[in-house]
Amino acid sequence: MIPRLLLPILRRYLDSRKALLIIGPRQTGKTTLVHSIARSYAGQSLYLNADELLIRERLSDASTNRLRAIIGNARFVVIDEAQRVKNIGITLKLIIDQMPEVKIIATGSSALDLANEINEPLTGRKYEFNLFPVSWQEWAAHVGVLQAETGLEQRMLYGMYPDVLNNAGEEQRILANLVSSYLYKDLLSFSQVRKPFVLENLLQALALQLGNEVSYNELANLLSVSKETVMHYIDLLEKAFVVFRLHPLRRNLRQELATARKIYFLDTGVRNALIGNFNPLHLRNDTGALWENFLLSERMKKNHYAERLFAKAYFWRLVQGGEIDYVEEDGGRFSAFEFKWNPAKKGKHPKSFQEAYPGSPFLTVTPENFLEFVA
Repeated sequence: MIPRLLLPILRRYLDSRKALLIIGPRQTGKTTLVHSIARSYAGQSLYLNADELLIRERLSDASTNRLRAIIGNARFVVIDEAQRVKNIGITLKLIIDQMPEVKIIATGSSALDLANEINEPLTGRKYEFNLFPVSWQEWAAHVGVLQAETGLEQRMLYGMYPDVLNNAGEEQRILANLVSSYLYKDLLSFSQVRKPFVLENLLQALALQLGNEVSYNELANLLSVSKETVMHYIDLLEKAFVVFRLHPLRRNLRQELATARKIYFLDTGVRNALIGNFNPLHLRNDTGALWENFLLSERMKKNHYAERLFAKAYFWRLVQGGEIDYVEEDGGRFSAFEFKWNPAKKGKHPKSFQEAYPGSPFLTVTPENFLEFVA
């Protein structure tokens, strides 16, 4: 088992008398994570897998008496794949309010339905966490910093899903199965996805535009659908933890872009599987974009597990030129970063940015110094 940074965080919140929600993509290790906590409650833990029809039925619209009968003497309860339980928010609310001695964790493979089912019933009664594919920090701690750095190119090509990391030589087969069997599972079962072929074509188009600003109008014309459909599907893809968006920073200058956005993949291995390209980096024309995506994904994981709850992420560009790959705002302080795969190339700190955001530190992130950025 690869030790996960979320584990000590969850243990710290277990005594809060609130439900802990773990949401994230399928196949990222949520079940393994909760089982590792359950071992601390030997003989007093209960694991309920809502993929099973009987368990799903028993937990749906359950009364307090029925829940007491199900839970029995357990003091630690896990409801796995909780998004499949009808009215799961009400069920969790009853457990929290009527059985305060029970510690409860619910996991969900997608934020599509879980958030809607849970937010209102559990107002003030939950803490929510994301479990992403393995982070660089977790991987380096598991195999050692030097071995992790030696395999940097492999991680950019094949990504950070646990099954990929644990089965060297089988990466392409595992990613092909992940993309075909799991990536769309939540989305295609969601009633608002009426055109699965559009969803797949949209993902391929986004994969090919990696690192570039994305135009919803251009995507709509390419896919022969409305702009609203494109926007809706991208929103669903983000809620399903397939992609994430980076919006432009606009505060002080009229010429700063206001409506553009960039879209990245949560995992570079998934992105490469979508376009069927696992060529070595020296044979690719998208190495710079892959490096940018890899760093942004790892930074997002780092900030989440460090509980930097108010750190905001942007890119920056002027209409008439001048741009920065990544700008982070935390507590009103801005930090700027440029990403270069070739260490010989140095990013430029635009004078207009320095004047608009004085005192903002600037760093060019390369394979020689990326550890401080991701870990």
